[in-house]
This record gives sequence, structure tokens and C-alpha cells, in this order.
Amino acid sequence: MTKKQIHLNGFIQNSPSPHSTGLWKHDKDKGTDHNRLDYWIDAAETLERGKFDAMFIADVLGTYSVYGGTHGPAAKHAVQLPAHDPLLVIPAMAAATDHLGFAPTVSTTYAQPYSLARQLSTLDHLTEGRLAWNVVTSYLESEAVNLGLAERLPKEMRYDRADEFLRVVYRLWEESWDDGAVLHDRAHDAFADPMKVHKINHEGRFFNVPGPHLVEPSPQRTPVIFQAGASSRGRNFAARHAEAVFTKNHSLEALASYTEDLRQRVVAQGRNADDVKVFPMILPIIGATEEAAHAKYEELQENVSYEGTAALLSGHTGIDFSGYDPDQYIEDIETEAVQGNLDMYTKDPNRKWTLREAVKNHGLGNGTVKFIGTPETIADMMEDWAVRGGADGFNIAQSYSPGTFREFVDHVVPELQARGIYRTEYEGKTLRENMFGRGKNLIAENHPAKAESTVTKLT
Repeated sequence: MTKKQIHLNGFIQNSPSPHSTGLWKHDKDKGTDHNRLDYWIDAAETLERGKFDAMFIADVLGTYSVYGGTHGPAAKHAVQLPAHDPLLVIPAMAAATDHLGFAPTVSTTYAQPYSLARQLSTLDHLTEGRLAWNVVTSYLESEAVNLGLAERLPKEMRYDRADEFLRVVYRLWEESWDDGAVLHDRAHDAFADPMKVHKINHEGRFFNVPGPHLVEPSPQRTPVIFQAGASSRGRNFAARHAEAVFTKNHSLEALASYTEDLRQRVVAQGRNADDVKVFPMILPIIGATEEAAHAKYEELQENVSYEGTAALLSGHTGIDFSGYDPDQYIEDIETEAVQGNLDMYTKDPNRKWTLREAVKNHGLGNGTVKFIGTPETIADMMEDWAVRGGADGFNIAQSYSPGTFREFVDHVVPELQARGIYRTEYEGKTLRENMFGRGKNLIAENHPAKAESTVTKLT
């Protein structure tokens, strides 16, 4: 019987210590070099050596200023501030690698579909088909007010806009240029056949985009679609659009519940349950012995900034925790920010979390589960989460960057490979092939991107 194969992505952000708050000051951390191309090339080469599917690049467009109503703690403790652009570093990394994919985060609330379709198509060309897009709707109030809105859009409206945004880019990518439109016919002075380049004439609630698309079809046409919906509306959105979902769970039981629910929603959308790959995030803390690994965990905790993490958690949840008693239990409420980051603490079936406990946990890996132990122990947990929890792979978070990636590639990847549950060579050339199989460059026929064409043919 063939063993279930695990896929891996490296989780990073163009910021000093974005997901382990305060670790920029650790002696093994190089996050302050995030503004240097060498930092990114080194990280990409490490992930490719580990046969990772992709580098998953998180992003925000605002400051974490919910805590106390000010950006001060975020600035002091480098709480995803500075936050450099996630797209601009990709070509340099692509030039230094052959197989690694890249999954930048771009918000449908603040981008425009016509221009973003061009940017992502360009990157899919330059990477020779190794691009994904992590679709987000954004949650920070500071993003909204700096990008032309009076306040953050309500969650339902953000998802309504995102649905329409994706309909527009799908049509630009999949329908505007026919197969065979590009001729390169020098004898007849014809770069392309104008009869095979079409307008899309989209008219909707949020966007009016006549087209045509500005870029000829890229190797994948549509980049691989990542999403991370946690609320019911978010899960429905992911079930409709995502080819891969990013989730955070405290326990195997929580992951199993999530994957079962999500796959039911995927089937309800007319897709196959396994059309969407589920990537829970984990923070590996690796030691030569169990004792060494747990000692490393305690040492890493000492570098976490309490105030910085409280600011991060306030931004993630939309709740100003500056006035809370640290020993007060966190309440279960609906939030207009990231519901999943609140649910981790308020809907944990195994315990109740005080603010102090939540902040301590959130400071390493954005609160994600920690896999602490020897390479063998960590491989055991990953295999268990894949088999019993339904995970298709993992997003690997970092404590110190990019050393966490290097340690994982050097010590855990060989253990996974020895068990026959992880690749020793890449399957294909494009990212979608490496995720779904050789020859699968294009998005699946049952995906909404392949809906019946309504483009305007040039006559």
C-alpha cells in the first residue's frame, strides 16, 4: 500500500521577525537582513534543497495598532513592521532555483483585479509556472484607512468583493487569450492572432473590467490558489476557490474536525474532496534529544516580546487587550478580524486560555502548534497529523529565520524521506504539477475558474 505523501511549504514574511515576535534579536536570527536579496536567495535555496513545494509569503498592508490604539508597540518590537512588499523578491529567488514555488499574499480588498492579474501573470511567466496566490480579504483597520476607506469593510462585504474579484481574474487568465493566440509569425508580421484575444466585458457590483487581459497565457494560466478562511463564510469561500488551504490548529482533534468540515463544503461546491490540499502550520523545535528540544523551547520563549505579542494578538483578533487583566480568560466572540486566531483560544476543547497564556503561546509561530522533539519525534507527529488529522502537508513556521528552515531540511526532511512519505525529487516543473501531479499545469476543469465562457469574441 502506498503511503500518504506529505507536502511542505516554508512560511515567511518580508519583515524582521513576523511570526515569532521578538526573535529578531536572537543570535541565530537573520531577520534584520530581510531587506537584502541574499537573505531571500538563501531561504529559497534552503527550501528547494528540502524539496518544498513553495515559499508561502504572508503579508499585511497596515500596522498592528489595535493594542492601546497606537502603532507604538508594533514599531518598538517589530510586530510585522517594517513590512516590505512580498512580490518584489520573487524574481531573484526564481533565478536562483529551478523547482520551488512562490505563494505571495495579496488582498482582494485593496488590489484591483485588472492590474493584479497582470502582475501575477508576469510572475508566473518569470518563474516558468511556479506561482501561487494566497488570497486574503484583510482584517486590519489601519489597512483600510490608509488605502482610501473610511473604515474596514464588514466581513461579508469583503468576501462578496473577493468572490467577484476572483471571477474577474479567472476570466482574464482563462478566457481572454485562447490557446494558440500567440503566433510569433515573423513572415506575416503577426505576434498574435487578434481573433483569439478577447474582451471579458465584466460588469458587477464592485468592478467593471472590459479587458482584454494585458498578458499572454502563462505556463499555469491561473496561479495556484491558496486561502485561509476560518469563519463559516471563509470556509465556504475556500471550498469554492482554494486549491490549498492554510490553517492553524492546537490539536490533532481540531485539525481532523476542520478537514472533515472543509471537505464536506468542497463537495457541496461540486468539487472532489481531495481537490483542496490542507496545510496546517506547525513550528518545529528540533533537538538531538527530547530534553535538548524542550530546553531550546524555553530559551526561545525568553526572546519573545510580551508587549509586542499582545499587540500582534490584538491586531489578529480585533480586540484591544491593553485594558485586560493578563489573568483574565479570553472570551468567545465574533470578530471582524481573523476569526481563526480568536477561535484557537476561545474554542479549544481541551482548556480555557488566559490572556497571559495566549500571549505566551502566540509569541512563537503566531500561536501555531509546536512540534518539539528529536527529528524522529517530529516526523512521528507529522505522519500522525497527516494520517489521522487529514493534513496533506504542512506550512513550516520559524522561530529564528532562516535557521529554522535549515535545521528542518537538514534533520527532519531526511527522516520523512526514509519513511517513504516525502519526495526525494520533484515530480514536475510547475508548482501545480508538484502539488497535484505531473501534467497538471492548469487548474482543474471542475474549478469555478473554468466556468462557461462569456467573453466577447472579436468579429
